[in-house]
Amino acid sequence: MITAPLPSLLAGLLAAAPVTSAPPTSPAITAERLRGHVRFLSSDLLEGRGPASRGDMLTQQYLAAQMEMAGLLPGAPDGSFFQPFDIVGITTHVPETVTVTGGASTLALRRHDEFVGVSGVAAPEARVEDAEIVFAGYGIVAPEYQWNDFKDVDLKGKVLLVMNNDPEKDPALFAGKTRLYYGRWDYKYETGAKTGAAAVIIIHTTPSAGYPWQVVQTSWSGEQFELPKSGEPTLQLQGWVTEDAARRVVQLGGKDLDALRASAEARDFKPVPLGVRLSVALRNEVSRKKTANVIGKLPGSDATLAAEAVVYTAHHDHLGIKDGAKPGDDAIYNGAYDNGTGVAALLTIANAMGTMQPRPKRSVLFAAVAAEEQGLLGSEFLASHLPLPAGRLAVDINMDGINILGPTRDLEMIGLGKSSVDDVVLDLVKRQGRTLLPDQMPDRGYFYRSDQFNFAKAGVPAAYFKSGDDVIGKPAGWGQEQKEKFEKTDYHQPSDELKADWNFEGAVQDVSLFFQLGVAIANAPEMPRWRKGDEFEAARLKALSDVR
Repeated sequence: MITAPLPSLLAGLLAAAPVTSAPPTSPAITAERLRGHVRFLSSDLLEGRGPASRGDMLTQQYLAAQMEMAGLLPGAPDGSFFQPFDIVGITTHVPETVTVTGGASTLALRRHDEFVGVSGVAAPEARVEDAEIVFAGYGIVAPEYQWNDFKDVDLKGKVLLVMNNDPEKDPALFAGKTRLYYGRWDYKYETGAKTGAAAVIIIHTTPSAGYPWQVVQTSWSGEQFELPKSGEPTLQLQGWVTEDAARRVVQLGGKDLDALRASAEARDFKPVPLGVRLSVALRNEVSRKKTANVIGKLPGSDATLAAEAVVYTAHHDHLGIKDGAKPGDDAIYNGAYDNGTGVAALLTIANAMGTMQPRPKRSVLFAAVAAEEQGLLGSEFLASHLPLPAGRLAVDINMDGINILGPTRDLEMIGLGKSSVDDVVLDLVKRQGRTLLPDQMPDRGYFYRSDQFNFAKAGVPAAYFKSGDDVIGKPAGWGQEQKEKFEKTDYHQPSDELKADWNFEGAVQDVSLFFQLGVAIANAPEMPRWRKGDEFEAARLKALSDVR
């Protein structure tokens, strides 16, 4: 981890930002082009771009056609534009109520309203039978912080009730308010499964999740997808519960939720049996399907550096059609912002680079990845089946939602301080007359929530951005208010549609910078590196040694 305080680190980076030749511009990056891509990608015709759906296949064909029109060559490992891979679809039928018992008392949790769960196994049935519920704190095992929430307690067959996030009160422990991967829901399930637990249920709060309960309801309903398992430990049940419902479960066992959570803030915490038990049977519909990443390549112009590449990524999937929608309801999750805008940026940059003379020295890959909303599945598969070795990839520039508020005086970089990519970004931002900000919501763990995470795990330095808040021509605070409004009303909802008042001039500003960033790194004498001590540095060193 970077140990220098971020303000001082940022000041040092600003002072050291390189002075380069004027960055290139491109007339191909226009508001009209961006809006046009979003209009098609978010149309009802594509039915929400759910993985392995008809809309998914239409999306893939559109992407390949646009890449070819931009002058890209097929970039998938098999020599085509498509990198197909198998996914396992599981539609879980949860009872209307899930019953918790404590002595002679019972508590019924209402499906959807209080409890959301999916099967953790690709089988016709998943079952938790009279299993004891144990409060397991954050559900974290982190040797580097001398932290183990499980201790040596036998948790086989238990139901683990855990908190979201990771400990944040002590800035010297974990990363303080900055959420690490330890705070993510997927980490909780993976680690709980390794203990032999039957189920892991996460306590939802809006601050700890970074989104309201309605996002859990929509994201975890209908068919869920995963990559085929190959012997990994599994849970019977992966669940979420509202804070109020969790409080009542704990009370049924004579415990106090707030007291338990307070005790879990210390290293000496041990799992607490609650004296209550859970039984639930889940009926599953299981199928094996295919989706695909779509990959185009712009060959580099330098005979030596062309063997290396800059990678742009954006996920092309969304949530499909709403499960159980009533007649007349808006049932399509159009995903205009998430992530029609990011894909539009990827295609627009591809078009801009395809017209460059000379082309960038390093090759450039454009990967529209699948099934991100299902747990970053497409980028996980791609990072394991790369067209080039990870040690030859200079950077992943990932775009997951771009600015639709208008031009801003600032730009937010998620993961600022982690790699030498910062130096190039700072120079470009300064040339635009703007200010570069670090993650303004470090407690949300954004770095681990989109596709650059899988590239980072493979050792590839990553660049990921959020639009600025200081919108030109708007009062102070307006930009942040709009972001909060979107999260509350539109995030992972059918209302995420292209709107007439979206201002793509801010997108032009940001996408131009992303284009310039890729060109600068593609032409640089050396590839970027993770900063010394960063969590991904070891993976980078291994990736580089593998290609020497």
